[in-house]
Amino acid sequence: MMTLQGKDMYLRALEPSDLEVLYLLENDEAVWEVSNTAAPYSKYVLKQYLENALRDIYEVKQLRLVICASEEKQAIGFVDLFDFDPKHGRAGIGVVIFSEKHRQKGFATQAIHLLINYAFTHLGVHQLFANITEDNSASIDLFEKLGFKKQGIKIDWIRAAGDFKNELFYQYFHEQH
Repeated sequence: MMTLQGKDMYLRALEPSDLEVLYLLENDEAVWEVSNTAAPYSKYVLKQYLENALRDIYEVKQLRLVICASEEKQAIGFVDLFDFDPKHGRAGIGVVIFSEKHRQKGFATQAIHLLINYAFTHLGVHQLFANITEDNSASIDLFEKLGFKKQGIKIDWIRAAGDFKNELFYQYFHEQH
């Protein structure tokens, strides 16, 4: 099992026991706009996803790791690499912390930092990118604090609540690290 250790948290691979927390997150309409989800997921579908989660990132083009607080030893969020493209040396990165209780405590910062190191060291990635809606100031602050640079704006990119939102495109290059 893969584990990456932070100061007061760690990242680990998905386990079958993560089904309930995955079910709650994937069916939370509040996160659908950033995950491109349009309908609820069944536990059956998510169980199949968990069974395939250990497949190679080179095959499935994504990697989801569970963020765990060291003291609580429980899942408090996920951090993802997605759209992994080994030919061009890039991948998208995203993070979600489940509850307000665990937000603004540095867990997302540590998780992204660990995943940046992993992507550059083990996957040979040249750049990471993040897509953030322009009204998500917490994520904008987080990624800018970590050195991601805003490179562009996708106008009317995300449909949410019957309206359109702009999405900001951020990049982080290996040479920055």
